Amino acid sequence: MGRQPCCDKLGVKKGPWTAEEDKKLINFILTNGQCCWRAVPKLAGLRRCGKSCRLRWTNYLRPDLKRGLLSEAEEQLVIDLHARLGNRWSKIAARLPGRTDNEIKNHWNTHIKKKLLKMGIDPVTHEPLQKQLLSDEAPLSDSQESGNHCVAENDSIINSEAHSSSPTENCSSDDSLLLDNICKNESLVNSLWLDEAPLVDPTWQNPAGGLPSMEENCAWLLDCQDFGIHDFGLDCFSDIEFNVMNSN
Repeated sequence: MGRQPCCDKLGVKKGPWTAEEDKKLINFILTNGQCCWRAVPKLAGLRRCGKSCRLRWTNYLRPDLKRGLLSEAEEQLVIDLHARLGNRWSKIAARLPGRTDNEIKNHWNTHIKKKLLKMGIDPVTHEPLQKQLLSDEAPLSDSQESGNHCVAENDSIINSEAHSSSPTENCSSDDSLLLDNICKNESLVNSLWLDEAPLVDPTWQNPAGGLPSMEENCAWLLDCQDFGIHDFGLDCFSDIEFNVMNSN
């Protein structure tokens, strides 16, 4: 079973407290002392919830309540207690008489936390921020090293390509090597300077039987003079067709 509600919600007043309600609650607590907060509204003649009466008395109306901001000693005590207890504000408030947990929490969020950040201290772990930055940058340094290694490899590739010779340079180097080889060959150089024909087998110029003379080669052309029209197949044409051909 769950916890029962502190009061009946019907007819309960909500919103800010009035001066008359504060006076009724103060007179009842000072006269009768603190008792069960669920019974306080009926006994004090208030149309409020028991929880609302408790918070109003604890945070605003009790006589030992301290007003104003926390002193430097109180702030240092809150910092020390927060390092050990964390955000347990009710336990921290129990160590500071006259201060409420709500007041300490608000003062922590608005003043103490900003002050610790300016001092270079993490308000959650209470350790210097430089250690955390170094721990966070450690894996980044490895990635940076790998990136620098890749950049160095790319630079080496680019430099090797820049120093490599182009095709025209390769051709010029081949030509220079060929010229050096020709200069080293003394016999070839002498033949070039003396305009001597290279040593070639001359047997192909004069075959065994000798070449036929011009007259022998052209004898068949002279024999064509004795040919008639019938030898070339022109007798198949009629006289008319032959005249047309001659006219054209």
